[in-house]
Amino acid sequence: MADSLVGASPSEGKAKTEALIRDAALDLSLLPTVYVLPARLALDDLHAIENQLTKHGAPLTYDIREAKLVLGNITKLKRAKFELQAGKIQFKDIEPSSQSKGSPNLQVASTAALSGPPPQKRRKLEPSETQSTTDESTTAGAHDSSTIGSETEEDDAVGAEPLSQLSISQAPTSPTISSSPPPELPSSPMPYEDFVNKIKVVNLKWLEDSSRVGKLRDLQDYLVYEAELLPPAAASPTAKSPETAPVPAIATPKIVKSLHREVSGIKGILERAKADAERKPKPKVYFSKAGKRDRISDAAKRDFSNKSFTSTTSKDYGSQPPHLLHQSTSEYEESLSRSLPPMPDWVLQHKIYSCERSTPVHTPNDAFIAQLREIKVARLLTSDEIGVRAYSSSIASLAAYPYAIQSTAEIVALPGCDHKIAHLFHEWQTSPDHCIQAVKDIQNDPALKVLRLFYEIWGVGATTAREFYYDKQWRDLDDIVEFGWNSLSRVQQIGVKYYEEFLLKIPRTEVEAIANIVKRHARSVTDDRVECVIVGGHRRGKKESGDVDLIVSHPDQSATAGLVDKVVRSLEKEGWITHTLMLNLTNTKRGQEPVPYVSLTKGSGFDTLDKALVVWQDQDYPGKGSTDEQGKPIKNPNPHRRVDIIISPWRTVGCAVEGWTSGTTFQRDLRRYAKRMKGWKFDSSGVRERGTGRWIDLEGWTDPKTRCTDWEVAERRVFEGMGLEYQEPWSRCTD
Repeated sequence: MADSLVGASPSEGKAKTEALIRDAALDLSLLPTVYVLPARLALDDLHAIENQLTKHGAPLTYDIREAKLVLGNITKLKRAKFELQAGKIQFKDIEPSSQSKGSPNLQVASTAALSGPPPQKRRKLEPSETQSTTDESTTAGAHDSSTIGSETEEDDAVGAEPLSQLSISQAPTSPTISSSPPPELPSSPMPYEDFVNKIKVVNLKWLEDSSRVGKLRDLQDYLVYEAELLPPAAASPTAKSPETAPVPAIATPKIVKSLHREVSGIKGILERAKADAERKPKPKVYFSKAGKRDRISDAAKRDFSNKSFTSTTSKDYGSQPPHLLHQSTSEYEESLSRSLPPMPDWVLQHKIYSCERSTPVHTPNDAFIAQLREIKVARLLTSDEIGVRAYSSSIASLAAYPYAIQSTAEIVALPGCDHKIAHLFHEWQTSPDHCIQAVKDIQNDPALKVLRLFYEIWGVGATTAREFYYDKQWRDLDDIVEFGWNSLSRVQQIGVKYYEEFLLKIPRTEVEAIANIVKRHARSVTDDRVECVIVGGHRRGKKESGDVDLIVSHPDQSATAGLVDKVVRSLEKEGWITHTLMLNLTNTKRGQEPVPYVSLTKGSGFDTLDKALVVWQDQDYPGKGSTDEQGKPIKNPNPHRRVDIIISPWRTVGCAVEGWTSGTTFQRDLRRYAKRMKGWKFDSSGVRERGTGRWIDLEGWTDPKTRCTDWEVAERRVFEGMGLEYQEPWSRCTD
C-alpha cells in the first residue's frame, strides 16, 4: 500500500487508501462456483481478474461445466447462450415469468427476441474508435488460457458435481433425522435457492463495482442471462424423478463458511491446480507462426472430434466405426434383379478426370448432391483438405451421371464414388425427410455456424475463419468490428462493411450491363478491337452469379501491357468503381510472357495474369442529383458488387478464357490431366513443358498464318491440343 501512495498528494493518497480499504473488505467466499470467460479479454486482464477472485476467497474454477456463476465481458443474451453452448453445457431458457430481469444499462435482449434468427448487423464505428486495434499477441494468449483447461476431461464420473457445488442437502446423511436443529448459517446476499439447477451469466462490471464499494452489488443489475441446467445426458434412465424420489434425511451440517461449498472439504486453488497438473498431460507450447497454426488446428480437432460429418479414417479426428449398409433379404434380391441403366462411356472406360466428360448445370440428382455439398463445406471449415478433394470428385461424378440414381450399385460404379457415398445415398433415400443425419448435425453445430459466417466474408478463407474463431475468439461480425477492425486487411474490411450486399446474387442482365460498361471504357483507352468476355458462372449458364468475372484482351500484344490500370482509372472517374482492392501488373512486368515453370513450382498460384479486384456500384438510380426533404443528396440505393477484371495477352487468350470459365473441379482436373497425361504445367497464362520449361503454343500464335482471330476458336484449340473433346461452357459445371 505504501508503494501505491508514493508521490501522491494528501487528497489523492487518502482516496487511494480508502479504495484499498474497501477492496480489502470485499468477501467473495459466499459466491457459488465462478468461471471467467476468456472471450474479449487480454491474457493479462484475464489473469488479473482470476487473481482478484482468488484473493477475496471466491471458489474459482477453470472448467465452465463446474460453474454456477459465469463472469464475462459480454452484454448480449445471444452471446451468453453461445458461450454456454460452446462449453458443452446442457441448459434451457427459463420461462419469461421467472426469468430474472437484467439491468437496462446492459441492453440485454429478452428471451422472446430470440424466437427468430436476427439479421446480421454491425455496430457503426465512431471516428475515434477506428484508431483502436487488438493486440494479436494478447489475443492469442487469451485463447491459450481458454483452451488449456479444456484439453482433457476431469477424472470425476460423468454427471458428478464437484465438491465446490455440493449443497447442504447433498452432504453425507445419517440413517435418521437429527433431533437437534441445525446451527444458524451465515446470511448471504447470494441465496442458495437462486442457483439450484441454474447458471447465471453476469457482466464483469459487477465485480468492478463490488470492488469499488467494498461489498457485493446486486447480481440482478448486471445479469446478462439465466438458464436452467438440464441433467447430464449420461444420467441413468432408471433414476427416479424429483417428484417420486424420497427426501433424504438431513444431518447436522459441518461448520461452513459459504452456503455453496464446505470449506473443510475444499482444497486451496493452488493445491487443486497442482493436483490437476500431475494427472493431466502438459499442454503444448506454441511459439512460431507454424505453432500458431498447430494450436488452431488442435482446437478445431477437439471441437469436431468424432462428429458425424468429419472424417472416419483420419487419425486426427478420432476413430469412428465404419458404417454398414443394412439391407433386408427382399431389398438385396430386388437390387440384384433391378437392371442398371446403360452406363455412359466415361463410366465404362473409368475416366477419372471431370474435364473428360460433360457436366450440366442441373442434374437428376441435384437434391442428393446438395446434401454432399453441405458435408464438403464442413470438411473445408474443419481443415480436412483430403475430405474436400474426395467429396469434390464424388460430386463431380454424380453431377455428370445422366440418370436419377435408384440404387447404391449405380453409385459404386461411378469413378470417384465409393461405398461411403453409397451409404450416404441409402441413408438419404430411406430417411423420411430426405436429409442425412450428418447434414442435420452440421446445421445445428454452433461452431460451424460461426465459421461459415466468417468464411462468407469477402477476403476471408477457411484458414482465416478458423483463426478468427479459435485464436482471436470472435463470435460474430460485431466482435470483428469492435475488437479487430484495424487488424484486418483492406479487402477484409470491405468484406465486412458490405457483408449483406455481397451475399446478394447478381442477375444475368446486370452482369451483361457491367461487361458492356467495362468494354466501353477499355475501348476508350485503346481502340475498337478490344474484346471483353464474361466468364465464370455466367458463361456456364447460371441464372445468377455471386460476382462478375471479365476477361479483357486485344489482338495487339502491346495494347494489353498495363491496360488494367488504364481501364480502372477510367471507370473510377465516372464512379462505377467505388473501391479498388487489388491491382496486379505481374504479367506486364515480365513482358507478358507465359509464367516460367520454375515460378509455378514455387506456389505462385493458379492465375498470374494482370487483374484488378474492385467493388462496383451502378451509378444510375432514380433521384440522382436531387436532394431529400432535409436537403441532403439522395443516396445511391444500388447494392455494391464484386467485379474481377482480368487482362490476357491474345497469344494465350484461349487458356485464360478456359481457366476462368470452368468450374473449380474441372479446372483442378484439367491441371492434373495436363501433368499426368502430357507432362505439362497448365496455367491461365499458358502451358509449359515440365521437363524443359518450354512454352507450348496450343493456340497457333507463332505462325501468323495460323494465328487465331477469335477467342472462342483459341479456346477450342486448347482442348484439341490437350487431346480432350471440347466441352461447352454449360457442360463444365463442377463445384
